[in-house]
Amino acid sequence: MNAYPIDRRGFIAAGAAAGAALIAAPSFAADMPVEVRRLSPALDKIIAPGSTVETIATGIRWAEGPLWVPGTGLLFSDPPANLMRRWTRAGGVVPFLSPSGAGGTDPKLVREPGSNGLALAHDGALLIANSGGRSIDRFDLKTRQRTVVVDRFEGARFNSPNDLHVAKSGAIYFTDPPYGFSAGDASPLKEAKQNGVYRWSPDGKVVLIDGTLPLPNGVALSPDERKLYVSVSDPAAPRIMVYDLDSHGLPTASHVWLDAASMRGPNVPGLPDGMKIARDGILFCSVPGGMMVLTPKAEPLGLIVSGKPIANCAFGEDGSTVFMTSGDRVLRLRLRIRAAA
Repeated sequence: MNAYPIDRRGFIAAGAAAGAALIAAPSFAADMPVEVRRLSPALDKIIAPGSTVETIATGIRWAEGPLWVPGTGLLFSDPPANLMRRWTRAGGVVPFLSPSGAGGTDPKLVREPGSNGLALAHDGALLIANSGGRSIDRFDLKTRQRTVVVDRFEGARFNSPNDLHVAKSGAIYFTDPPYGFSAGDASPLKEAKQNGVYRWSPDGKVVLIDGTLPLPNGVALSPDERKLYVSVSDPAAPRIMVYDLDSHGLPTASHVWLDAASMRGPNVPGLPDGMKIARDGILFCSVPGGMMVLTPKAEPLGLIVSGKPIANCAFGEDGSTVFMTSGDRVLRLRLRIRAAA
């Protein structure tokens, strides 16, 4: 999930869809409204024509990591503010957890001390990609007790865990870019040689899925868990990778699923970032320009634009709502499909 752009541009720079047509850079205006752009008639089965995108929260330093929690509402992170907030239809937006990440960090060294990506464990606990704490944490929503699930690989501390996905087995796939460090890869805090994609299993074993990506970001599993998707927020080669997984959840092959280079432009905000996959396989992926809706074959169906990067999304309420974090605000859009159970 992209960090708030003023700082991140300092170290990552101030598509062709695989098997699909070339996607041109979208056009933007400074005061443009939030809208849904139809790229294919097939989008009408997912988002009703004329649907409006609702803004449900504003005034956030950098909205990230949305997660719908039944009985609790929508949780979302603000990494630079070190704060997690909650939204409900009845109560609006209220603080939920502070600090959401690590307290007492040096701002000269750590630009994102708070939580980033969020997920639910199978027992209902909240799992947190703790950017500032450099760990994956478990937070009991009833007792509010917090424990570290994992914070090291081969003895080296992680950089700043960013996004995560929980498999049916309870394994956690997560990305670990250097976004939380003020100096990025040049940070004196960096211990890991790589910016990695990892798999943690309930027996405590950590496997490096890929250590070659310069800026791994969003991560998601296909509904059948045979494929793992990872966004790469590399300005020089923005893309989404896909990994074929074996019965043990480990990769056997990989390739570029979406080349987002053609989507970039001088006034196009954002890079490949967070993503979610509906239970029918339709993907909602953050790309340059906004949140793109794609088929499993990377065929573009629609683009949700706000004039700002859309960092991530989550399905919630009755499963037919998509929530999106976009810069200083959170957006809500009703769907025609039941994206989540």
